[in-house]
Amino acid sequence: MNVRFLPTANLEHSGSLVVATLFESEWDPEGALPAALDAMDARLVSVLREAASQEGFEGRVDQACTFHTHGKVKADRVMLVGLGSRARFTPEVMRFAAGKVGKAALRLKVTDLGISLPDDPSMPALVRATVEGLLLGQYRFDRYRTQGMESKGSTSVDRLRLVLPPSQRKERELEEAAAYGMQVAVATNWARDLVNEPAGVITPRRLAQEAESMAKRAGLSCSIGGRKELERLKMGMFLGVAQGSAEEPQLIHIKYIPKNPKHAKRPMLALVGKAITFDSGGLSLKSAEGMVGMKTDMAGSAAVLGAMQVIAAIRPPFPVHAFMGACENMPSGTAYRPGDILVSRMGKTVEITNTDAEGRLVLGDILAWANEQRPAAMVDLATLTGACMVALGHYVVGAFGDDDALMNDVLDAAREAGEEMWRLPIHDMQKDALRSEVADMKNSGERFGGAINAAVFLREFVGTTPWVHLDIAGPSQSPRERGYHLKGATGVGVRTLVELVRKKGDRLLFHSGSQSLGEK
Repeated sequence: MNVRFLPTANLEHSGSLVVATLFESEWDPEGALPAALDAMDARLVSVLREAASQEGFEGRVDQACTFHTHGKVKADRVMLVGLGSRARFTPEVMRFAAGKVGKAALRLKVTDLGISLPDDPSMPALVRATVEGLLLGQYRFDRYRTQGMESKGSTSVDRLRLVLPPSQRKERELEEAAAYGMQVAVATNWARDLVNEPAGVITPRRLAQEAESMAKRAGLSCSIGGRKELERLKMGMFLGVAQGSAEEPQLIHIKYIPKNPKHAKRPMLALVGKAITFDSGGLSLKSAEGMVGMKTDMAGSAAVLGAMQVIAAIRPPFPVHAFMGACENMPSGTAYRPGDILVSRMGKTVEITNTDAEGRLVLGDILAWANEQRPAAMVDLATLTGACMVALGHYVVGAFGDDDALMNDVLDAAREAGEEMWRLPIHDMQKDALRSEVADMKNSGERFGGAINAAVFLREFVGTTPWVHLDIAGPSQSPRERGYHLKGATGVGVRTLVELVRKKGDRLLFHSGSQSLGEK
């Protein structure tokens, strides 16, 4: 997509669809509007103002009206989009507004588009959010539909003109923000594709192939191991989960290493993604309804893989490694059973009380393995518990961890990226729920505090390394169309991970106790 910046005077010449964004305080159906829009409305003989008033447009968030100009101005259509209260405005509001514009442009088959940007001190963040929202809003996963597609025959925007407010000049920083927004959005949409694909397509082996192909394109190193490698590494929990499936489990390790030899020697950041490509619940079988969406149980790995694409492009001055264990959790004559005792890579023994609590088993072995590489910090993403959805709903990620500095960095990155996260407690009192009479611990305890129980279990495998666990079970899927989301995979986590790495690259410092990613 080609992106250019235009002055406010060029509003009506910015595309076949011109989008004017307005705060509630800027909309006055009888008084003055922003100058460029006022001039356009004058040429339309106040039709725009009158029609918008009849539609009840007041500039509120989520409000939008589209009008045909009938040749009275150069643009074919004008779209008014509300931004709500100026006092509550953030780049995320703009991202959602741009998402609505992207959907409208797709529906109207618009290829050249102009969007006016509001006057705001954080203009680079606003530009990035606009580009991201537009591309995320245009996303469709319809490759398996043969008829009745809303987007059938539609085309994407390939020419975007961002109309700057009078106080803002075009700067290189804005061009860089637009390019960065495109990178992040493309990677997020790629991750959404992985999650939306059927489990019969994205098998463990296919996920490993996708990871390998992505790494090759991005210039990253990638190693893939199968069952024999897991046996060599003594990953008993991972092997236990995988043994019920005919699909070969896959161990995926991707590395970004800076070319500067001094930077390459710095401590690395480890990103870990849950990669259960289908979760039937195993012998603790899910209901038919509960199993339908379980192709998405690898959303954590998709987010990590999407983020690694952008990380390779922004080239931070410290290594970043991605670790994933891909497998299916299936019922069969070879499946692991409730009552079995599995031996983890660390040697800890785990009594299985619920085979549907499988993600933490695989993650436990992967976290232990990643921790052996001596990372400065670790962040894992996993669609881990329904309990976290009960607590926080569909739109907020649950964040767990003991290291306050790393947690604050992750939450700050999420805030900058426009992804909602909320810190939840993790404490030793909850360990009682995982106490076993026959092994070191159980894999599942009581239903109360279920998301905390899972985090407490994972903490056993990270040692003293600063670590944050992100439970993305709710936000990995949107239950309805909303802003730049369609119903289905959201790609949550990609933007936060990239922002985390980018901010550390800017500051050359990563809070991690006695060592930092910025140290020589």
